[in-house]
This record gives sequence, C-alpha cells and structure tokens, in this order.
Amino acid sequence: MKYDQFIEQKSQLSGNFGFDPIYMPDMLFDFQKHIVEWAMKKGRGAIFADTGLGKTLIQLTLAENIVRKTNKNVLILTPLAVAFQFILEAKNIDMSDIEYSKDGKYKTKIVITNYERLHYFDSNDFEAVILDESSILKNFDGATKAAVTSFMKKVKYRMLSTATPSPNDYVELGTSSEALGYLGYTDMLTMFFANNEDTIKPQNIGTKWILKGHGRDKFFEWVSSWSMSIRKPSDLGFSDELFALPPLYKNFHSVKNEKNLIVDNQYQLFNGIARRLTEVREEQRATIEKRCEKAVEIAKNHDTTVYWCNFNKEGELLSQLDKESYEIKGSMDIDQKEDLLINFTKGNIKKLITKAKMTAFGLNWQHCNHTIFFPTFSYEQYYQSIRRFWRFGQKNPVTVDLVFSDGQQRVLDSLIAKTKKADELFSKLNANLHQDFAITKKEYNDKVTLPEFV
Repeated sequence: MKYDQFIEQKSQLSGNFGFDPIYMPDMLFDFQKHIVEWAMKKGRGAIFADTGLGKTLIQLTLAENIVRKTNKNVLILTPLAVAFQFILEAKNIDMSDIEYSKDGKYKTKIVITNYERLHYFDSNDFEAVILDESSILKNFDGATKAAVTSFMKKVKYRMLSTATPSPNDYVELGTSSEALGYLGYTDMLTMFFANNEDTIKPQNIGTKWILKGHGRDKFFEWVSSWSMSIRKPSDLGFSDELFALPPLYKNFHSVKNEKNLIVDNQYQLFNGIARRLTEVREEQRATIEKRCEKAVEIAKNHDTTVYWCNFNKEGELLSQLDKESYEIKGSMDIDQKEDLLINFTKGNIKKLITKAKMTAFGLNWQHCNHTIFFPTFSYEQYYQSIRRFWRFGQKNPVTVDLVFSDGQQRVLDSLIAKTKKADELFSKLNANLHQDFAITKKEYNDKVTLPEFV
C-alpha cells in the first residue's frame, strides 16, 4: 500500500453519499418515510430504531431504491430465521425481485441471507449491503465479524440497522463507524477517549475507556452525523398515537442456593452474593435444578412460552421437565435451528427453549406474550429477548418472569444500571439529532527540508 493510500484510509469522511429516494411505498408511516429520506440521501448510515418501528420495511424500501437507481444488486444480511420475515414483508409492498439464498446462488436483484452464510457471496457482485440487527455481530467470533466488516467496506452503499446501539460500551460504536467508511475504530478512540494505560490497544486487560472532557458533547454530535436514533415516532417530531405499547410486567423469582460453592478450587463455608464472574458462574451451575423447576412451574400457567437459558444443562433439563417444549441447540445445523424458529413463529410450537445469544435478534413474536429469562450481565441479550414480545404490534400485556438464585443479586443490579445507561445513550443521540459535526482538515503545504546527510 502506498503512503497516500494509507493516509486516505485514515481520513474521516463527511457529507452525503446517496441520492434522493425515487420510490416510497404508500404503507409507510410518516416517520418511516422521514428515515428512508435521511438514509437514502446519506448513502452510508446507521438506523438505531427500537423494535417494532418497521426496520424491515424501511430496509426493503432502501434496497428497492438502490436497485431502481443503479440496476445493481443489493445484499441484506439478517439473523437466523429472520429472512422469511423480509420475504413476507416484501409481498405486502408488491416487491417481487427478491429471494432468500442459502448457498450463494440467486436470480434476483435483492438477495437476503444470514450472517452465517456470508462466505457464499462476493462483495464485487453488490452495489449495497444492509445489515439487519447489526449489533448481533458481537455474538459472532472475530473471524465472522471481520468478514462482515471487510465485505461492507467494498461496496458503495452501506446501511446498519439495530435496536440496541452498544448502550453500555460507547467505544463499540467505532466498529459501526469503520464499517460505514467513517472514522476508524482506533482513530475514534484517540479523538474522543482516554484510558488508564498508555496504549490504544483495546485488547489489553484492564483498559478502561472514558470520554475526554472536551469530547463529551462532540462524540455524540459525531455519532449523530452518521446515524438516526429513534425509540418512538415523537423522537423525530411525529405522533406516537399508533405506537403505544401494552403493559409490561416483570416478576422476580429468587430460589435459594443451599449448596456450598467451590470457587477457584476453594470450598466456601458460607455462600454470599456472587461478585466475580467465576463466582457468578458457579452460582448459576449450583442452582440449575432449582431454577429450571421453578421456570417450568411458572410456564404451566401459560399457553405459549419462550425459555431463555444460558447453559446446555439448563436446556436439557427444561426439555425433560416440560414435555411440550422444543429445544434449539447450538450443535444443530442452521437449517434445523431455522425450522424450529419458523414453526414457533407460525404458532406450530407452543414452548421453545433457546439461548439469547443465538436467537434474540430480529424475530417478531407478537403472538406470544410470556417469557422466562435466566439473567446474565448482558443487557443487550436481556433487552432483545424481552423485545421479541413487547414490541409495537403486540396486542396483549407481556409478562417476563426472571428466575435467579439469591446469590445473583449483583447481576440484577447490573441490568438495572445498564438499562439506565441505555436510556442516557438514546437521550444524548436524540439531543444531537441532525446537528452538524464539523470536520476540520489541515493542509500542509510547507516544503519538506531534508537533513544534510540525506
């Protein structure tokens, strides 16, 4: 790579890279049309829109605009079992030039596939790529994440879409920025953040990144320069009348851990509240039977339920205790998992056992209004799991039963704190919506003076 190419890669892009939309379905709400207009003009942007606000329809509209403008292909990447929802939504707006490809073969201009199947496709064949529920990338290994980011960098039009834009780790927004072609991850860190070590290597253990004093406002102005944030239509100045959510009820069920824990090969004489991650893990393992028994007891009162577990042993025990349930296992191939998810979505399966890291993204489960959740420190999995049911379009009150052991209090406290941080993030992004972020560039025209010995 030549030096001028290296410098070009390090530079921060600004402005718009798209065009005025030439297609707008009649069924779009006013706030959805506003998002389409912004995103299409931007050409490269992130849509941070809450669950149930029509991200699927918005993404299909963007894809159709690009096809009509360029007559070239568009690739949409989705979480597992979400592709068929795109196909159904496309029929509602009479889009026919679209298909779901599982093997890299296709005959249409708009192609939908899963993140897990990206390796079948060539970025040179596409004018645009759209990521649905892009925050799911954190659940993949480094190779998959790198492959998606690399794929995006090679196409002209790039769109990200998610309901949870890294609410508890601001620096992860740098990954989105880099994929879209804006400021690179490490360049973002050096511009807006400081850390407790003399390094910019994020993999270093103990590194804590905090916003610089002068960067607290500028950072959110910068993020808002390439993203659109909305939790309800009124965030953009539109009416919330048709987007009122039903009540959400959270019930907390604590089971007592009567087993003495063994942590770091040390037998614990008394069990207290688990503090370190190793202690939390041991607490979870020691209470699997009690938590699963409690969960199944609760689910007996509901016709349809989703169990969100974390360990294979939890899934195995739940399936033994609840004979109506079907378990999605990590060892299953993609088609098996997808088949179970589709059958649950269609109502053919009443009780489903799964893990949030596998299936908590993108699926519309408004037909179900009850779920049981085994909490962890992951706010994103917690939020996404609940929002499969409690979303715009749900007509019934939603009940979430959280089952945990008495030693997991810190886990619950953490989720509450992270929920507050997520609200703060959206508030800051919305406060800076549409504000201009000035990028200053310095031109160095001085003549280079070489040392005499050169």
